Amino acid sequence: MTSAGARALASVPPRAPSWVKPWMGDILAAALIILTASAPLFIPRMHAAVTPLVVVVSLVPAALLPLRRRWPVPVLAACAGCFGIATLSGAEAIAPTLATAIALFGVANRSPRRKTILIALITIAAMTGLSLLTAIDGVFDPSVFPAAVTLAFAAASGDATRSRREYIVAVQERALRAEETHEAEAQRRITLERLRIARDLHDAVAHQIAVISLNAGVASSSLDARPDKTREALATIREASRAVLAEIGELLAMLRIDESDASTTTAAAPPQPGLGELDDMLRQFREGGLEITLRVEGDGDPLPQATDRVAYRVIQEALTNALKHGDDHRANVLISRAPDTLRIVVTNPVIAFDTTSGTAGAARSGHGLIGLRERVGSVRGTVETGMSVGGYRVDASLPLGRENAS
Repeated sequence: MTSAGARALASVPPRAPSWVKPWMGDILAAALIILTASAPLFIPRMHAAVTPLVVVVSLVPAALLPLRRRWPVPVLAACAGCFGIATLSGAEAIAPTLATAIALFGVANRSPRRKTILIALITIAAMTGLSLLTAIDGVFDPSVFPAAVTLAFAAASGDATRSRREYIVAVQERALRAEETHEAEAQRRITLERLRIARDLHDAVAHQIAVISLNAGVASSSLDARPDKTREALATIREASRAVLAEIGELLAMLRIDESDASTTTAAAPPQPGLGELDDMLRQFREGGLEITLRVEGDGDPLPQATDRVAYRVIQEALTNALKHGDDHRANVLISRAPDTLRIVVTNPVIAFDTTSGTAGAARSGHGLIGLRERVGSVRGTVETGMSVGGYRVDASLPLGRENAS
């Protein structure tokens, strides 16, 4: 048991009704001891053995027992000593025996099992041996066995009470740990969901803003010479603006959901696009002025949901960078599916090349590629980005072995 559990065990009292107070048990124990100590005074055959010393050692445990909660072992030893004095005096040590049993219960209730067994055996052996040694005329006294049984029962009862209390504390500790784990898991899911929302927001805004920027340039250059081209570019800008505002609205609505309910956050999330919507995405890029060559290799079996979403976002981010930073507004997309891997390769010509760092302008876009690596990593995939023969290249490999949460 942990230290926290041990502290909790020490703070949990034996189960009892709320109106039962510890001093009530002390009064009851004292009353029983006084009653049993007074019994020999009314029994003629025992009256002769009652001396002032016997009366004192029979009544002293009544005053000692309230101290058993603080000093359990010393109180037990004192009660056993009173038993020994009464036995050596030739009197019936009923009251000291009862007091010793109560004290032994207190020791067992507050001590580990091994310590309880050791103390109980020593106490029972000492009191039984002393009773046998002081037997009158060497005649065996069978009353020593009920006393030994009483002491053994008291030790077993105390140990059972302690075990029950430990069990209750263990259950409470497990429940507390489960609650803390549940809260941490809920917070983790909220954090992951919000990170996903942030990535989606970046992807949506970056894509649509790139389309708007490109068509704004087209409209500006063809305003006088080709009014029809200008009107087409402005219509595309208007459509892209509406689309990005709608996506931002959905994602911001997600961010306003109460953090205390992670399940609501997940359940209310808007559906995420996959490769099933790839044609619509490519159409938007083509309308934005990007010439795209698509090649698909492999079978068309359904993909795991998480991998499907990540594959869509990889292509979207790569084409957005191609539209923003590429040369000649051309891009090539390869989707190749093997039995256990989905590979996506997007290449485009790039003239904005940084000779100092050896990277393309698209590679310095920052958050987009960071989010791309995080998405691919969420399904245990790998992604490589950088310049290659023919331009800038995004090469992602997504495993198909099992479903992963994005």
